Amino acid sequence: MLSYSNGPADQPLIGETIGANLERTTAAFGDREALVDVPSGRRWTYTELNEATDVLAGALIADGIAAGDRVGIWAPNCPEWVLLQYATAKTGAILVNINPAYRSHELAYALRQSGVSVLVSAERFKTSDYRAMIGEVRGDLPGLRRVVYIGSDEWSVLMPGGDGDTAGSAGIVARRRAALERRAAELSFDDPINIQYTSGTTGFPKGATLSHHNILNNGYFVGELCNYTEQDRVCIPVPFYHCFGMVMGNLGCTTHGACMVIPAPGFDPAATLRAVQDERCTSLYGVPTMFIAELGLDGFASYDLTSLRTGIMAGSPCPIEVMKRVVSEMHMTDVTICYGMTETSPVSTQTTVNDDMERRVSTVGRVHPHLEVKVTDPETGLPVPRGAAGELCTRGYSVMLGYWNEPAKTAEVIDQARWMHTGDLATMDEAGYLNIVGRIKDMVIRGGENVYPREVEEFLYTHPAVEDVQVIGVPDAKFGEELCAWVRVRGGHTLTGDELRAYCEGKIAHYKVPRYIRISDEFPMTVTGKVQKFKMREISTSELGLSGVVPPTA
Repeated sequence: MLSYSNGPADQPLIGETIGANLERTTAAFGDREALVDVPSGRRWTYTELNEATDVLAGALIADGIAAGDRVGIWAPNCPEWVLLQYATAKTGAILVNINPAYRSHELAYALRQSGVSVLVSAERFKTSDYRAMIGEVRGDLPGLRRVVYIGSDEWSVLMPGGDGDTAGSAGIVARRRAALERRAAELSFDDPINIQYTSGTTGFPKGATLSHHNILNNGYFVGELCNYTEQDRVCIPVPFYHCFGMVMGNLGCTTHGACMVIPAPGFDPAATLRAVQDERCTSLYGVPTMFIAELGLDGFASYDLTSLRTGIMAGSPCPIEVMKRVVSEMHMTDVTICYGMTETSPVSTQTTVNDDMERRVSTVGRVHPHLEVKVTDPETGLPVPRGAAGELCTRGYSVMLGYWNEPAKTAEVIDQARWMHTGDLATMDEAGYLNIVGRIKDMVIRGGENVYPREVEEFLYTHPAVEDVQVIGVPDAKFGEELCAWVRVRGGHTLTGDELRAYCEGKIAHYKVPRYIRISDEFPMTVTGKVQKFKMREISTSELGLSGVVPPTA
């Protein structure tokens, strides 16, 4: 039996724009709470949220924003981010997500490459002075005609209630509403609506371009597999600039009438658990490192998390031991694991609340509704037998329109049959459940043996002193590559490399035992909490004096 599977199609795809869908949700659940910003205490019902996005959308149109124009957002998680997400969708403008961790060079590249004409920005975040960085690059961006800072006088003019608010004029309100209705009638759900820049581990990042149809349906089906209803309250500590926040979080909520809860501008484990407790959240999102940080908090047991029932762990492989603790200690008995990538809107596979515990802690689930997946031999492109490792490919409504203005790079990952080649190594079992065993580029070949870092990591997690671990390959003159493990030790424990290697003896094959073990308090990460293994390789190769090592010839 070959490694191919297609998802169920008993629930129809949503054939409408994001704006139309929000209007429909508001008609059904107008009085229910839609958005809560815990830091500021601000709250919106669906009626209030919809009205606020209409005002902002009308202001954007009045400012000259046409369908297809690019509007950038550079800010941490805040209510204004959400308002702009839905307002741009209603105008047909393409929202360009700018990573809050970007510096001036990266900012300039994203703005120039996407052709942003209006940028909405925070004044600052953490140690980043956004206003100063924008001032540094603005002279080199002739297409950027306006910058609006959140909280400034200019922003307050756009939104209701501010000084100089033109929405107070009945005539202006009527004209803007009419313009917004005309614009809505001209939009198609296949229009591009969002550009998200991939992490760019090599070279400049690429702008994955997504449509209403891509992200609206993906958010909806993620919520369906979590069994969301209008009764749910979803704590969203993951960043909005990424699909995890704005699609799986925001659109997952608004397609079901659920409530979006913002615990903090950036990830803060204590603020997250307080928000769950005080807002009685039923669902919590996070990448594995976030859940590890929450479980490791002093006083973790003092938080009342009994309102939780579900949530999503995604973004990188989920350690089995961490998943078990989330279920048992955080009351997330219906937690699901999602797998995907920005280029697929993002989710392709997901476990369900009905899967047994073994499936939910050891796989990334089965293919999503209306999608196809296959596991192929990277050399031939043909599907491999069930149980064999190969490259995971996916096809369907979720596959991006392409990389913005980069057709050649698009063709490198989307083939003529519209299969998206993920670059991830996976296996598919007889029941169609998938397991991610690594990246094609991360696979370590030691003395002719293929070693999947994920397998070694899962074993090392079983040591009681190991809180987090990442395994990489480093150059070796004899074997070509050797394993190096970065280990973070659990509080109250001590651990040496020799002790961990001794723990491995007799339990895993000798070639899977890491030769090098680095005890580290922190790992290099992206702002979304994804571990950057390429940086780990660079650091370890330098520290170990292996930069000049030449692997043996074949």
